Amino acid sequence: MIRDYNLAADRFRIPWDGHRYDRSDPKATDVPNQAINHAATFTECAADVAVAAVGALPPLGFIHEDSSNSFTLDIADLFRAEVTIPLAFKVARKALDEPGLNLERTLRREAAMEFRRGKLISHMIERIKELLHVDDSGGDSGGDTKCQ
Repeated sequence: MIRDYNLAADRFRIPWDGHRYDRSDPKATDVPNQAINHAATFTECAADVAVAAVGALPPLGFIHEDSSNSFTLDIADLFRAEVTIPLAFKVARKALDEPGLNLERTLRREAAMEFRRGKLISHMIERIKELLHVDDSGGDSGGDTKCQ
């Protein structure tokens, strides 16, 4: 995962000293880390929708275990390298180029466009079905979801 951050930093010409975040003072960190935090939050929101859409239980995570939305966090993490990190660094670059830019608002808008364009929630739903070995091909059951 460290490699993904470094590659994105290089791609978007972002000075990068590593992923740091202080929950007690989120704005105390640099622009790239603030962007990562916001992008991760938006990706988790998409994962919330996907988890709810398949009727999975958010607390039953495989990797994350101590949260009421552990499974949601697991699903969001599956998309960290391909969605969250590039989105964060792309908007961080914009914020560094335009100091008055509202980082969170810009990230929210970019996330909405990227998620729609890339059909992120649909991809998350398919990944969840793969993970849970769900066969919803139908047969004469009218398309009911069946676990194998």
